[in-house]
Amino acid sequence: MKTNNIQLLLLLLPFIFHISCNTGGDKKDYTYHQEQGEIFTTGYHIKYAYSRSLKEEIVAELEKFDRSLNPFKENSIISKINRNEPVKPDSFFLDVFRKSMDVSRRTGGKFDITISPLINAWGFGFQHMEHITPETIDSLKQFVGFEKIAVDSGGNIVKEDSRITLNTSAIAKGYSCDVIANLMASYGIENYMVEIGGEITAKGLNDKGECWRIGVDKPIDDVSGMQHELQVILSLCDKSMATSGNYRNFYIKEGRKYAHTIDPHTGYPSQLDILGATVLADDCMTADAYATAFMAMGIEKSKETAKEISGLHYYFIYEMPDGTLGSVYSEGFEQFFTN
Repeated sequence: MKTNNIQLLLLLLPFIFHISCNTGGDKKDYTYHQEQGEIFTTGYHIKYAYSRSLKEEIVAELEKFDRSLNPFKENSIISKINRNEPVKPDSFFLDVFRKSMDVSRRTGGKFDITISPLINAWGFGFQHMEHITPETIDSLKQFVGFEKIAVDSGGNIVKEDSRITLNTSAIAKGYSCDVIANLMASYGIENYMVEIGGEITAKGLNDKGECWRIGVDKPIDDVSGMQHELQVILSLCDKSMATSGNYRNFYIKEGRKYAHTIDPHTGYPSQLDILGATVLADDCMTADAYATAFMAMGIEKSKETAKEISGLHYYFIYEMPDGTLGSVYSEGFEQFFTN
């Protein structure tokens, strides 16, 4: 009798397991929400699986971030630091500052947030100069250099020269994705995609139960940002992505193209072999910073630097001699290609 009962139980177990799994699996206590808006003079799109909308919490976190690192905002922390006014840096500012210094050291100064005077001079910052001469560039370079600024033991910014100003636009958008990702994690959310100004952090699965599909544009000159033709589509489950290129942010003056990637060493817009640099990393702040640095470093130096950074992958687009586009990517990058 005992044997028969055991046999009956074994026969029923798959059926019971099937019912219990279906009941728990089909009865979802969440839906996928989509939020969008504008912050830092750019747009954001966020999709996540949760029981309710977190729109208010997201906006509050982004506005707090904006008050810290937006150089276009008069009363932001970074603006006050640039004007040498007394202000206590918050955790947002210090996180970005310390990561910036680390990336500057690893790239030999090709990434440098003190490049702000040069960015302004070329018309890509929060100020603008009408006439630029070699003498102007040499003058500005006197107070450009990541080694000329530091944070002391009390968390205060110390400058060698009061004329030093900061621009964190090449890293802050990526970090803002991390900030919202941390917000998602604080609510126990395991499936989300955060896109802010083109930088992306993705975790878990989308509403189709797949890794998030992210397209990489071909580097087509288009200041309007309206023309899009995909170079490749990537599949991201637990990775962050940033792309930098001189094909969106540039201007033409007297028949010459001036791109937004400024080389801190020369003081001039960088025009090397990389047309578009897509970087994947474990956090978006890292991906954002290296995508910018690689544009100023060129393919070969970038490849060498990337090998030294754990979890970092790259996909570079360049122009071949016949005018067509070529690509080169890091070992193991194939895992992110979609079928």
